[in-house]
Amino acid sequence: MSFTTRQIGAANTLDYKVYIEKNGKPISAFHDIPLYANEEKTVLNMIVEVPRWTNAKLEVSKEEKLNPIIQDTKKGKLRYVRNCFPHHGYIHNYGAFPQTWEDPNQTHPETKAKGDNDPLDVCEIGEQVGYPGQIKQVKVLGVMALLDEGETDWKVIVIDVNDPLASKLNDIEDVETHLPGLLRATNEWFRIYKIPDGKPENQFAFSGECKNKKYAEEVVNECSEAWEKLIKGESEKGDISLVNTTLSSTASFSEAAVNEIPPASPQPSAPVDKSIDKWFFISGAH
Repeated sequence: MSFTTRQIGAANTLDYKVYIEKNGKPISAFHDIPLYANEEKTVLNMIVEVPRWTNAKLEVSKEEKLNPIIQDTKKGKLRYVRNCFPHHGYIHNYGAFPQTWEDPNQTHPETKAKGDNDPLDVCEIGEQVGYPGQIKQVKVLGVMALLDEGETDWKVIVIDVNDPLASKLNDIEDVETHLPGLLRATNEWFRIYKIPDGKPENQFAFSGECKNKKYAEEVVNECSEAWEKLIKGESEKGDISLVNTTLSSTASFSEAAVNEIPPASPQPSAPVDKSIDKWFFISGAH
C-alpha cells in the first residue's frame, strides 16, 4: 500500500498536523491502516510519531477526526521530552500500531494495571531515522511493560524489516547479541525521562525485564481485539473519534470525512526554544 503524509502548518507550533493519506486521500491513522502488512501476520505496520533523536512529543490524536499526528500540549504549551544524559531526545523511532487499543476498562492479569486508553506504543530500533507519519513495516521482537500512573503502558520493541540487521534479529535475546546495551538503555530512558519535569521515575512490571517475541505478540493480539470491540461500538469510546474512511461495515464509516480535511499547507519548522537543548544529569542513571 502506498501511504503518504499531508502536513498542515509548521512543526513546533500548535497548528501542526500530519494526516496519513492512502492514494492521496486522508485516512484515519488510528483506524484505517491495517495492523498487519502481510497475510501471515508476521510483518506489521507501524506509524512513526517521533523520529529518533528528536524532542517534540508527537502523537496520533485520538480525539480529532481522522486522528492526525499532532504535538502534545500541557496547559496550552507544546510538550518536549528533555535530554537525559547521555541520551538526546527519544532514543528510538517512537510510534504506535494502528488498529490497536489498550482498553482502560481491562486489568492485565500480570501487570495488575488497566490499559492506558491509547494505541499500542512501539519502539523501532533500526538504523534509519524515520519521519512523522511514516508507515514502517516492522517485525516484533519483544515488549516492556511500563507502569505509568497506575496504567499498563506497553512498549513493543520492533525492527524495520528493511534494516540490514533485520534477518539476524528474530527474538529479544538477539537484540542484546547484535545491539549490546540497547535494551538496558531503553529501560533506563523510560525510567528517567520524566524526572527533569519534576515527576518521579517510572516503574516497570516484570522488574523491567523485556518479555520475548511470543509474549509481545500476545499483547499485540489482545490490543487488536480490544480495538475491534472499540470500532464496533462494543466498548465505551469516551472522547475517541472512530471516524474512518475505509471500514464500510462500521457505524463510524464516513466517505465525506475525506473532504473535511484541509489541503496540505506545509510550512518550514518553527524555531524551538533553546531551553530544549539543555542536558540533564540524573543521579542513579548509568
